[in-house]
Amino acid sequence: MRKEKMSYALTWFPMKDRDVIHAKRDVPYEIKLASTLALDELCYKWNKSNLEAQINEAIDLGDQERLLQLSEVYKPYTYE
Repeated sequence: MRKEKMSYALTWFPMKDRDVIHAKRDVPYEIKLASTLALDELCYKWNKSNLEAQINEAIDLGDQERLLQLSEVYKPYTYE
């Protein structure tokens, strides 16, 4: 079993008659990293599907100028 280090975040709360410091346990780095990666992937997929929908709409409407603008924005998504 691996040993886990505990880290705490200290928060200062000034009150009327005294100052209070609360110690709150921090979230481990692995959990922060995993949640960041999951959110990044979700945002990437949503942005890509949204752009694809806008491109399809521009094609259906025959809007050449909008299609060229959206295709420039979509270029980074083609390098998978």
